[in-house]
Amino acid sequence: QVQLVESGGGLVQAGGSLRLSCAASGRIFTFNAMGWYRQAPGKQRELVAHITNGGFRNYADSVKGRFTISRDYAKNTVSLQMNSLKPEDTAVYYCHASGYSDYWGQGTQVTVSS
Repeated sequence: QVQLVESGGGLVQAGGSLRLSCAASGRIFTFNAMGWYRQAPGKQRELVAHITNGGFRNYADSVKGRFTISRDYAKNTVSLQMNSLKPEDTAVYYCHASGYSDYWGQGTQVTVSS
């Protein structure tokens, strides 16, 4: 069984920063990548950033240069540092892990006010 638990969401003004964290437990040795997705009201869930076991990082064009994904293998966590936040970044952010299957966290709300 795999569990992903997110933390760090909240309300911030445009231009501000937030840091999301995701703690993984269970069969984490099966993971080959972890990342973050987001879903805004009325929109499809989209990839924000992901990082492979080899350290390769991939970002959505809309967040490049503003967001940074990192992974702590000792603590089994993946984090997303979000800077220069914009109102269009408002969404529920989900932690994701891929391996034998796809695993999702419960989501954390990020709201950016203008």
